[in-house]
Amino acid sequence: MSRAPLWRAVAALAVIATSLFLALTMPPRLGLDLRGGTQLVFETQDSPTVKADAAATDRTLEVLHRRADALGVVDPTLVRSGEKRIIVELPGVLDPRRAAEVIGRTAQLSFHAVLGDDGQTRDEDGRPLRLGPAVIGGDGVTDAAARTDPQRGAAWFVTVDFRETAPWQKLTGAAACEPVGDPKRRVAIVLDDKVISSPQVNEGTPCRTGMPGGSTDITGSFTPEEAQNLAVLIKGGSLPVPMKIVEQRTVGPTLGAEAITASAQAAVVGVVLTGAFIILVYRVVGLLAAVALVSYGLISYAALTALGATLTLPGLAGFVLAIGMAVDANVLVFERAREEYGRAGLRAALDQGFRKAWSAIADSNITTLLAAGLLFWLASGPVKGFGVTLSIGVLASLVSALLITRALTQWIIGRVPPRISGIGSIGRVRTWLTARNPFVMRHARRWLVGAAVLVVIAVAGLVSRGLNFGVEFTGGRLVEFTTATPVSADAARAAVSGAGFPNAVVQSSNEAISVRTGQIGADDVDRIQRALGGQATKVRDELIGPSLGEELRRNALIALGVALAAQLVYLAARFRWTFGAAAVLALLVDTAAVVGAFAWFGKPIDGVFLAAMLTIVGYSVNDKVVVFDRVRELWAAQRKAPFAQVVNQAILQTVPRTVNTGLGALFILAALAVFGGDSLRDFAIALLIGIVVGTLSSSLVAGPLAIVFERHSKQPPPSPPARRAPRSREGSGAVV
Repeated sequence: MSRAPLWRAVAALAVIATSLFLALTMPPRLGLDLRGGTQLVFETQDSPTVKADAAATDRTLEVLHRRADALGVVDPTLVRSGEKRIIVELPGVLDPRRAAEVIGRTAQLSFHAVLGDDGQTRDEDGRPLRLGPAVIGGDGVTDAAARTDPQRGAAWFVTVDFRETAPWQKLTGAAACEPVGDPKRRVAIVLDDKVISSPQVNEGTPCRTGMPGGSTDITGSFTPEEAQNLAVLIKGGSLPVPMKIVEQRTVGPTLGAEAITASAQAAVVGVVLTGAFIILVYRVVGLLAAVALVSYGLISYAALTALGATLTLPGLAGFVLAIGMAVDANVLVFERAREEYGRAGLRAALDQGFRKAWSAIADSNITTLLAAGLLFWLASGPVKGFGVTLSIGVLASLVSALLITRALTQWIIGRVPPRISGIGSIGRVRTWLTARNPFVMRHARRWLVGAAVLVVIAVAGLVSRGLNFGVEFTGGRLVEFTTATPVSADAARAAVSGAGFPNAVVQSSNEAISVRTGQIGADDVDRIQRALGGQATKVRDELIGPSLGEELRRNALIALGVALAAQLVYLAARFRWTFGAAAVLALLVDTAAVVGAFAWFGKPIDGVFLAAMLTIVGYSVNDKVVVFDRVRELWAAQRKAPFAQVVNQAILQTVPRTVNTGLGALFILAALAVFGGDSLRDFAIALLIGIVVGTLSSSLVAGPLAIVFERHSKQPPPSPPARRAPRSREGSGAVV
């Protein structure tokens, strides 16, 4: 009796051991939507003297780094995105107004001589001043710190240290030559064209000699926070070009903790249900696949931490969803092994299952990786994390199914009786289909008419109801609050309207209230919060600029279009153009069904919805790839058979895999819908609709379309595969 190759077992153990070590020694990198904090996206602008190109943006990024460090933020993240955008993540900073003022302020600091009291500039007390040219700029400052002195009545001031002492001595020495009380004896300290302090030079300062020491104090009626912010701005330096905020996200730590708990619950419940299902269907090999499924979770988590990938809320959803998709490779292998068992022994059937399922596994995973790559390329913010997580999940599922599951099942096959092995029969579904052999393609036109009716209903929803685009795609502000006691939607709308925002979209669910408006400021948000009552607590605040919203909406359409085009090109190259065209048209039906349902129900169209749609595209193509892979195989062996009969036979043979894979994913999605909270419920609903419609369209839309296209195709049927000499293998006979 042969055993699994030693190298495969050693490799499986090495992967599991390495993953366990990484998971235990490396903490995950949580996104701001999970650990709380503020994300700001700035866009650099051209100034009269400097063009906002990549070099200027890089210099701006250096200044922002110094400011974030001076703020004392733990583990800030600052990266350039494209040529003009900078993404700033500040964990633990829950006041977006302070973060924006300190991080994004231009902060052009300069020190001027005062030439008189007849100018256009006003000092800190509102008195007119006429200033001379700047003597010292921001680049002449080396350090700044906020301090307080009990001898000054505990007033706060900012100490500034200069790079060179000579300019400061020259400036104060010239002012010291003027009479006490004369405006010319003052030195103006200007920040962003505004005089923040204009102190008189002390009486004891020698004329033309100036103040020694190379430092000065900026005094004023500063609060501790104002003094600290000013010190941060001065120490960080001035920005080479101005910036504007195009996106802002703030999430409270409580909401992030709840999201982690909800996703963990969904993962545990989903894994338990999926594991129980595959054990029930595939018995012993199903049990080993469940063990490999747990290993898959470990491998995915370890890969995320090792790569330093940021785990976001959509990323968690992708992690949970990929658990269901990881079952697909196992189901493909086991169902193929069940088919082969009638022609070979148990061990040979398992080997043939792995060998013959490889083509469908590779094609389906490549199409999913295409969708995940598009998400990473075109999405923004937390949704990028979904693309990363999904990609890692796909690769980890291949390792889990083709390495760990194979090593375990090849070790156990031959040690257990065929009836409990899980692949020692063709299965109940296939037995029922074999006995009845229904000719599904007899009603091909009816299926296509039904698909057309579904598309018409979806289009009617788009025309009559429109799409409820979220602020991510329209621009605006979305703020979520929690209250100690439930507030009705009508009461919340009345409160927000009374605060001066009658056109705001207000939704209430239990103790949660969401308010969506146009471009409003932080003071407006505070006014809304006060109107909702003293018990309202802000847990999420998102601001999207109108230009960015338009860009994201455009990118979403591009992503869907490119996804469909990429699938068409891949399928046409991998199979035939007729198969590719049929699959893509069926994908359009799937997409229309989901978009139409969200239009009719008024569900939000946002970045998470985009992630769901691209996942549906990848998942739906998986189904169609499996069907067309079987069509190609059967057609090559039955070149003279009617093509409709070949398609019908392929559909019937792949129904067990389709049903079992779909049920495995539905368990996961049901867990996400129940435990995932409001933020993930719509994601799960979109996928539930997409998977159900996509599963049906693989047989009832893609199949009939392929038949129609082949009638007009002049391309010959595929050639039969080259025969390979059978290999003699110990233990390949039937086990009795």
